[in-house]
Formats: sequence, C-alpha cells, structure tokens
Amino acid sequence: MTDIIHLLPDSIANQIAAGEVIQRPSSVVKELVENSIDAGAENIQIIIKGAGRTLISVIDDGKGMSATDMRMAFERHATSKIKSADDLFALTTMGFRGEALPSIAAISQVEVKSRREEDELGSLLIISGSKLEKQEVVVCGTGTSVTVKNIFYNVPARRKFLKSNETERRNIFNEIERIALVHPNIEFSLIENDVETLHLAKTGLKQRIAQLDGKSVLQQLIEIEEETTLGRIYGYVSRPEYAKKRNSRQFFFVNNRYIRHPYFYKAVMTAFEQLISPNEKPSFYIYFEVDPESLDVNIHPTKTEVKFENEQALWQILMVTVKESLGKFNAVPSIDFDREDAPEIPVFDPSVRTPMPKVNIDPSYNPFHTYKPESTRASAPAFGWEKLYKGFEKEEIPEEVTTVKTLQNIPETDLYPEHYQYKQKYILTSVKSGLMIIDQQRAHIRILFEKYLAQIRNRKGVSQRVLFPEILELTASESAALPSIMDDLVALGFELSDLGNNCYAVQGVPSEIENIKPGQVIRSMINNSLETGSDVKSEIQESIALSLARLTAIPYGRTLTAEEMLLIVSQLFASPSPSYTPDGQKVVSLFTDAEIEKKMH
Repeated sequence: MTDIIHLLPDSIANQIAAGEVIQRPSSVVKELVENSIDAGAENIQIIIKGAGRTLISVIDDGKGMSATDMRMAFERHATSKIKSADDLFALTTMGFRGEALPSIAAISQVEVKSRREEDELGSLLIISGSKLEKQEVVVCGTGTSVTVKNIFYNVPARRKFLKSNETERRNIFNEIERIALVHPNIEFSLIENDVETLHLAKTGLKQRIAQLDGKSVLQQLIEIEEETTLGRIYGYVSRPEYAKKRNSRQFFFVNNRYIRHPYFYKAVMTAFEQLISPNEKPSFYIYFEVDPESLDVNIHPTKTEVKFENEQALWQILMVTVKESLGKFNAVPSIDFDREDAPEIPVFDPSVRTPMPKVNIDPSYNPFHTYKPESTRASAPAFGWEKLYKGFEKEEIPEEVTTVKTLQNIPETDLYPEHYQYKQKYILTSVKSGLMIIDQQRAHIRILFEKYLAQIRNRKGVSQRVLFPEILELTASESAALPSIMDDLVALGFELSDLGNNCYAVQGVPSEIENIKPGQVIRSMINNSLETGSDVKSEIQESIALSLARLTAIPYGRTLTAEEMLLIVSQLFASPSPSYTPDGQKVVSLFTDAEIEKKMH
C-alpha cells in the first residue's frame, strides 16, 4: 500500500496561509501599509481600482530593499525581525516586508520596485501566483512600491465571496483610518480610480481625528491621560451630550495596533454610567502603551484580538481615568478674573456711606379695577384680569388619559371604534374581541416605512428647494459610503451638491420633512447603511426607508386629535405587516374580553 501523507507544494501552502491573512482587498492594503510604516516611511500613497479587486498599489518613501532582500521577502517564513521564539513575545513593529508578501503573491499578480538610498539603481520583481516571472535592475526612486493586481484570480471560490464594490471600498477606508489614527506623523493619500478621495497631512493626534471625523469633533473631545507601572493610557473620549444611539466612533489601540476588546469597552461604559442613557454610546479614541512581553497579539490571525497579562488592573485604571476626566469636565466652572471682559468690581471704601434703597408705593392702587390716576400722572391701561379666568369652569381632564371623541357623523361601529390616547404614547380602541393597544410612534414608523420605500422604488419622492442650503461635513468613511445610497436619497427628494473635501450642500429635501435638520437625517441614513453593511440593493433601500421613518415619526408625548388617531389606525391596518415595525418591534397588543374579565376577579 502506498503512503498517503505528503508535503504540500509551497504554492498551495501559501494559498492556504493566504486564507488566514488575506481575506479581502482591505487585508492587502493593511499589510502593505504596515510594511511601509515599519520601513520608516513618512509619505504613503495608496492607489486602488475596482475597490481593490483590479489593482492595489502602495508607494512609500521608506528605506528600500536590496535585490536579495526583495527576493527573500517572498519566501515562506522569511522575516526581518524574529531570530528566536522569544522574539515572538517582544514585537513592537507591524511586520517588515516578509510575513504577508508570500500570501499576497500566492493569490494575485505582484510587482515590486525598490531602491535603498545608498544604491544607484533599484530592483524590479514580478511574481504571479507564487511563480517568479521576472527580476531585473531598474531605475526608480528611493523607497518601495508594491502593486497587487487581480486579487484571488487563481482562487475563484474566494473571489466569488467578495462583497460589493462599495462594501470592499468601505473596508479599505476602515483599515486606512485605523492605521492613520496611530500615525499622525505620517502623510497618507488615497487615490481611487485616478481621483484623490483622501489626503491626510502630517499633524498631531487631535488634529488627525479632526481630519477623519470633521472639525466639529474638536469641541466634543475630552482628553484622558494616565501613566502607571503597568503602562500608559491616553487619548480622547467624547463629551456625554454627544453620545449617539448608533455608529459611534470607538477605537482601542495597543502599542500602535488597532484592537477589539469587549472587556475594556465595558470599563469605558461603566465610567459613563449616569451620564448617558442606556441605549447611547460615546465615541472614544483610547491608546495603550504597555510592555510587549505583557500581551499576546497572536491569538487571532488578523491580530485584532489581544490578551493582556494584567487585564483586571488595567480595567480599573481605564475606568477611573475616564471617570476622572469626565468629572473634571463636569466640574463647576470658576470665574476667570483675569479676562479682559470680566466685570469691574468696585473697591470697598468704608468712609463712603451707602444709602438705604427706597421703594415708592401707591396705597390707592387696585389691580382689579380700572385705575384712574391723579391728573398729574399718566393714565394706566385697564388690565381686564377677569379674562384670565374664562374657561376654568370647564370640567378638568385627568392627566393619565386624554379622551378624544371620534369624528362627527361617523357611526360608532367596529369599523370606526372610539379611540382614546393614553399618556400621549398609546392609542386604545375597542374591537369585537376586546381592547387593542397601539404604540403610536411605532405605528407611524410602520406607516412611513411603507411610504418611503414605495417612493424609493417608484422614484416618486417630491423635493422642495431650501432657501438657505445646509452645509453637511462628512467623515471620510461616511463620504465613502454616500455614493451607494445617493440614488435612493435623490428618489426620496434630497438634492445634494458636492463641495469637495467631504462637504456637501443640501439644496433640496423631501416635502414631508418638517422641523428636522436635513443634514442630521442624511448622516443618520448613511450611518445606518454603514452599520448594517447591506450589499443587496433592496436591503439598502429598506435600511434608508426605516432610518427616515424613525426620524420623522410622531414623537411620544404629543397629543393626537381624533382625526389623527383615526388616520393612524386606518393606515396601519392597510399596511402588509401592521403588528410589528420593520425592525421587529411590537406595534399592537390585544387584551381579550376573557383576559380583562380575569383581571377584574
């Protein structure tokens, strides 16, 4: 019997390894940019076409590679950092040249040009599917450029599972901003399909956050800073009043590497207790600097999950640090007497007597009668106080229930029952089988969702021009997501003009929107699209319709007229799914006669 176990060829082994390291185009961008950073680059240019499927190119001005180093970088297990097993637990760099390149070359066509500063000529290397195609001497600038074409061209099963171009493009943006947030001293630029869509100049950390999230974020941030024997914690958290219900900007970094850490997230939320509502989330940009030997970054292939040696102690330090910073922000402000516009306080002079204040009164004045003053005084108007008491003779309405009678001339049948509003939140109505309770806001969301979805799909939204266009400043990721929903925004009735640099002017809004800032509505819909990550067009449209319905539905606490309640009930039960909102929240509850009778016994 022949042996059945054998070694895999390097090309196949690299493809298997690529499945762990290279999951999508954004993985390639991440690995190449981190290599450039470790090479000491100060300027990094990223070029993508076709959302990274067709081409990804990363050009840096760091220290280049020799011809031998360039060839060795594509061999399996080649590295510039690790010489013994102990080195695995003391890494502070991202991954200089060697670790990811073999995996990238295994599933794409790679072209590398590189030159060291001390060399007159550089080197060119072309590899396709782990096979060396060409290596020669070329003229090129100092630094390295790596071009990756046709990702997963030889692994069609993997290429088939890539998401839409908008989703892959969004993932690339996410990777770039995570790296940019820990390297504000490096200049980044992103060119998509020959158009520069992002440029981040060298700056400080706070300004780098503003470059990515907009200048308005500067007034929202509170600085945190703490240094102990376990390490240093620093960064920024948002003020409590800027907490959001969804899509908050939340980042943890350890030793300049982005991580996810639910345990530390709980520490931040604990510090915000009593300051925000339970369904709100603050934004934060929190950085840890710890001894590399005290953490394990290799428990996950993408290195986003990290195990700390002193997690409980760091949890306490983080929670207290954030809480103290919030406490300082919420402290009672002191008067600044050194300000130029401070009020003048007179110097006390004991020799100067202060007269007792006098009050002039008219004992004959009666406010409840028409007043006829003396001829020496100007005439005072009649007050008419009795008008204020008109209407007080009416019967008082209980606070708990506002009873609203049905429309006149409508018979009180099961088709048109009598409606009652309870606590300005629920509509109560009797039906044949018992008592029906309808959540007025959720019912309106259900109704508006169907309306807006029909407008999007039928392109029948009515737009009205605004007199003073609102300027909408988006973050880089929001701006990247906007094209995927732009057609649907236009279908609803929004009109946007691109002003450049991620800024837009809102020229028109749907005619149904009243008393709501259109910029807030648009940003909410973009963030909802980012949060759901939908790829199918119908899912994106439903997400937009639901987001707009939530923002424009009647709020709790509003008293409804009989006509409004009747309209809500009739439109609700004309919808295909009246019992639940599109996101699964209960709209209608029914108490049967038998259940009511049981409660009364």
